[in-house]
Amino acid sequence: MSSTTAVTETVFTKQFAEFRASIGDDAMTKLRSEAFAYFEATGFPTPKDEDWKYTNVAAVAGGQWTVDSAGASGNTGEFNYKRNGFTALNLAFADIVVVRIPSETIVVEPIELSFTAEDGKAIFPHVIVVAESGSKATIVETYAASGRGFTNAAVQVLVEENANLTHYRVQKDSVEAFNYGVTEVEVRSGGHYDSTNINLGAALSRHDIDLKFVAEGAEAWVDGLYMLSGGQHHDTHSIIDHTVPNCLSHQTYKGVLNENSRGVFNGKVFVRENAHGTDAQQSNKNLLLSNEARVDTKPQLEIFNDDVKCSHGATVGQLEDEELFYLLTRGLPKTLAKNLLTYGFAEEVINKIEIESIKGELDSMVLNRLGAEI
Repeated sequence: MSSTTAVTETVFTKQFAEFRASIGDDAMTKLRSEAFAYFEATGFPTPKDEDWKYTNVAAVAGGQWTVDSAGASGNTGEFNYKRNGFTALNLAFADIVVVRIPSETIVVEPIELSFTAEDGKAIFPHVIVVAESGSKATIVETYAASGRGFTNAAVQVLVEENANLTHYRVQKDSVEAFNYGVTEVEVRSGGHYDSTNINLGAALSRHDIDLKFVAEGAEAWVDGLYMLSGGQHHDTHSIIDHTVPNCLSHQTYKGVLNENSRGVFNGKVFVRENAHGTDAQQSNKNLLLSNEARVDTKPQLEIFNDDVKCSHGATVGQLEDEELFYLLTRGLPKTLAKNLLTYGFAEEVINKIEIESIKGELDSMVLNRLGAEI
């Protein structure tokens, strides 16, 4: 175990001892204590762990963080806190919020969840969303840390029979901040889950997504955009698990990387032995705007049934010369032409967002990142 991890554990150990005394619920105290013990035993993940080989969190492990948690309690169900040190630490300090959309109810206005880690503070939001049968709603999950804040978040989503849930996750932290998040989703018969994940901020960010189909006739979209510059680093790891027949999954992730930034995408799609009739499509496309930018991408399919329709692919490249030439021949300055093409590349994902205020803000942030007006 590295010295940086040991220092971080000492910081959290002192704070957890004080925090535990205030919980006041025997069952929750036991669960949180078990989670923290697991964190103490394992520490934060390191590049020696296969799933973290391209993402080094030593800067987080070595931080002197002050925990900012009210410790709200609730039933976390089957949350897998043993996924890694981050998830164990989340459950130990979790601020638990439960959002329940009643059966056969249409919620017109988006349900907004906003989280801000202040400079030097560590926050641990833990959200449980239950879309009951026949319901329809939109969740907007926003992160906007200031300074060198640290966010360690977990979101559990249950989409029940014939429910329809749209889920937007927007990470726009300070470029000095750190953000780890895990999203676990279970979709039941006839359920529709549509997620769009936007990652623009943080010095170092990671988002783990696990989606499982547990009954036939369900459909899910798991899409995202990461737009990085400077020395930013973003890592997305996703698992889409078809455990039952006749379900559809769609995944489109795009990355725009400039300067010395680095992106990581690892997407696994499992089609289990009895999951006939599966339709699973996965794509990761990356646009490099500088020679120093780098991306490591690994889309994966593991198929154990012949009666399926599946595809996956990944591309890494720069702007197309032919497209750029086309715009230049029509009198556009080269910088504007490049910005137009980059903006169009990113907008395919942003255009999925149907809330105009959020879409407009993201448009402005993308244009600001490009240093352009279009």
